[in-house]
Amino acid sequence: MRVVLYARVSTTDKDQDPETQLVPMREFVGPQGWTIAGEFVDRAPATDLRARTEWRDLLNLAARRHTDLVLIWRIDHAFRSVLDAATTLERLRAWGVGLRSYAEPWLDTTSPFGEALYYITAAYAQLERGILAERVRAGMERARRQGRRLGRPGGTRQQGFSEHWRELAPHIHAGTISQRRAAHLLGVSRATVDRLLAAEKVVS
Repeated sequence: MRVVLYARVSTTDKDQDPETQLVPMREFVGPQGWTIAGEFVDRAPATDLRARTEWRDLLNLAARRHTDLVLIWRIDHAFRSVLDAATTLERLRAWGVGLRSYAEPWLDTTSPFGEALYYITAAYAQLERGILAERVRAGMERARRQGRRLGRPGGTRQQGFSEHWRELAPHIHAGTISQRRAAHLLGVSRATVDRLLAAEKVVS
């Protein structure tokens, strides 16, 4: 069986190494007796499809039937929504290509049960992103009602802003929320988010 590997790291952390994902996947493939037909790595948020050029190249390879299976690190590294996951699965199915997740071994579209779990896992990942966004909006609204001004961090506004930043930052690093989306939720510019991420790296 021919398999292609896909890894994605977030652009918010330049120290991320895609080999952290690729090495375990290679070690998994070996004992199966499969042949690695290609490796694809993107450095972009899951929601930034334009920047994910390697993912598009992978799908083009699958469309030409040059692989039998796509092995991803985790479902939220590949898809931005349930609709995206479902549409991609339909395309892969038409090409005779399966999809498996290394970190979620139950997710294997080559079996009916694994395919059902595929949709459930994709739905949960989207729900989690939606809940986070709603929590941030609710927290900011509560802060406004309490008279705390939000926006660019600084001065007396820092306390309220920091609370929401601490909640969002891990998701930005994980790539489940883009910097643009985070900036919108926080009511700041993309440049402000960039500066905050840079400051975190200096502190660490």
